[in-house]
Amino acid sequence: MHFPGKFHELLVAEQLDRISLSFLVDDLVIHKGGSGANIAFGLGVLGQRPLLVGAVGADFGEYRQWLEDHGVDTSQVLVCPDLHTARFICTTDDAMRQIGTFYSGAMARSVDIDLSGLPALGVDLVLIGASDPAAMVKYTRQCLELGMPFVADVSQQVTRMDGPDIRILVDGARFLMTNDYEWELLQQKTGWTPAQVAERVDIRITTLGENGVQIVCRDGSELKVGVVPETGKVDPTGVGDAFRAGFLAAHTQGLSLERSAQLGCLIAVTTLESHGGQEWTWDRAVAVERLRDAYGPDAAAEIAAILPE
Repeated sequence: MHFPGKFHELLVAEQLDRISLSFLVDDLVIHKGGSGANIAFGLGVLGQRPLLVGAVGADFGEYRQWLEDHGVDTSQVLVCPDLHTARFICTTDDAMRQIGTFYSGAMARSVDIDLSGLPALGVDLVLIGASDPAAMVKYTRQCLELGMPFVADVSQQVTRMDGPDIRILVDGARFLMTNDYEWELLQQKTGWTPAQVAERVDIRITTLGENGVQIVCRDGSELKVGVVPETGKVDPTGVGDAFRAGFLAAHTQGLSLERSAQLGCLIAVTTLESHGGQEWTWDRAVAVERLRDAYGPDAAAEIAAILPE
C-alpha cells in the first residue's frame, strides 16, 4: 500500500508509548514475494535453476506455477494444507519509508523440513534466508554437519532473534549478507566486532543503499562497488533479495566478487524501478548497456558472458 505523506510527520516523540495510528492509503497492490522466492525468481530469470525450500499453505498452487515458469524448482517445498502461505503487509510513504506486518502462517512449519537430502540433489550452496528462527538455526547446523557451504542471510529476523542464535547462524558461513542497518544490529546482538565476525565467515557482504556495496574478506582485504544509477524510485520491496540473486548468479558461474556485486547492483536497481519483488523484466541488451555505463566496457563484457538472452 502507498501512504501519500510521510510517517515521521505523524509521530509525536512524547507519545510513542501510546501510539495509535491509521493511515489512509491511496493504492493497494498484491504482489508475489517472500525473500526466498524473490531470490529464487531472480536466479531463475538469470538462467539458473535454483531449488526453493520452504513451507507454504494450501493457497500456493498458482504461485508454484509462476515460479516454475520462471526457472525455479519447487519440488522440495512443503505444503501445509491447513494454513495460509506467509504474508507481508506493507505500507510505503512518500519518503520510501516502510511500516509492515508479517504473518508467518505456514512458515512456522519450516522447522519440519530436513536438508539432509540436498547433497544428493547436486546442491552446492545453500542460502539460509529469513524464515522461522528455529528452522534457520536447524538448517545452519545441518549445513555444517553435511559440509555444505552456506550463505547466512539473517535479514529482518535479526530484529527478532537473540545474540546466541544469531551467532549460530553466522559462524562458519561462506558468505554473510546484510544491509548496513542489519550489520550494525548484528554486531550489537552478538557482541562481536567486525574483526571477530571476519574470523567466522569467509566473506562479508554489506549493502549500503545508495552508497553501493562493501565486501570484506577473511584476510582483511576490502572492496567497495558503487550502484548502477537509477532511472527512478518506484518500490524498494525486494531490492536486497534482487542483489542476492544477481550476485549469486554471477559468482556461481565463476565471476569475481567485484563483477558479481556489479550484477547484483544492476538487478537491485531494476527491481527498485519496478513494483514488487518479482515484477521486473529481463532485457539483456539494456542490462549490458547499463553495466557498461556504470562500470565500463570490460566489466560489461565479462558479466555479459554469463547472462541469458
